[in-house]
Amino acid sequence: MKKIFSLLVLGLGCWATTIAQDTPEATEAPKQKFTRATFNSTRIINMQSTEIVSKGSLQFLISHHFSPLWPEGGSTQDNMAGLLGLNSGLAYTYLSFDYSPTTFMNLGLAAAGRSRFEGFAKFKILRQQTGAKNIPVSVGWYSVFNVNAAKDASVSLGWNKYSFMHQLLVARKFSDKFSLQLMPTLVYFNVVPYGINNSNSVFSMGLGGKYKLTSNKNITFEYARQFNMYENLLDKNGNIINYKPDLVSLGMEFNTGGHLFQFYIGNTTNSSNIDQLARNSSKLDFHNLAFGFTINRSLSLKK
Repeated sequence: MKKIFSLLVLGLGCWATTIAQDTPEATEAPKQKFTRATFNSTRIINMQSTEIVSKGSLQFLISHHFSPLWPEGGSTQDNMAGLLGLNSGLAYTYLSFDYSPTTFMNLGLAAAGRSRFEGFAKFKILRQQTGAKNIPVSVGWYSVFNVNAAKDASVSLGWNKYSFMHQLLVARKFSDKFSLQLMPTLVYFNVVPYGINNSNSVFSMGLGGKYKLTSNKNITFEYARQFNMYENLLDKNGNIINYKPDLVSLGMEFNTGGHLFQFYIGNTTNSSNIDQLARNSSKLDFHNLAFGFTINRSLSLKK
């Protein structure tokens, strides 16, 4: 009897040991995995992405938009001398500095071309991740104010020169190669043209994406559609103003490690998002396509 009892105790001990060894593995919480590099830059092409520079880093960005490749109505000699818009004398330049004081906020100042200046802020709200929390998208918010510093005798109040833009950024990295982003946008002008179709608020929807070719090369694209304030507006002299609601861009990114180069073509020569999304005068055809490029350089200010 004692032998049987001893065997039972030994068997129960072995079974309890096996259960104790298996239980931690069965109840181990899944590790949190954050999606990285949804996009490789703080911009897709012209529009902002959900990315910001890392905490304690300063980014310098310079962007050039040249004149159209082959302007309609221009002579062949003049267009060839213009070297596809690169040698025509027109280049709208955007210069900006931005800094990230935290992991979720980015602040910046820019010279936006044509005597305009901008200040902006971008926030990370959600980050795509799997694990204990399964969040399928990254979400950000971008706000910018724009002021026209040029002297204008027709403008009587300083606040008339201000405009604002607010943009929701919703992005998803579907695979290691492919990412997409939606960009519903509101542009607000303190003063608008006369006319039956005028409004202080301009609404648009944008779509942008990236396709990874190699570890340091990507194809990028953007499309935005303006919903209002682009037809039959009137200026103070009674002239009819029409804008073009479709904005399309296609680009290529090259990451050298220290710099990120973006080369692109699209139907805008404007350098500011406010003008691109609310006052684009170039319709989508061959004669209005123009080259552009952007260079990013970031450096850490941490000790």
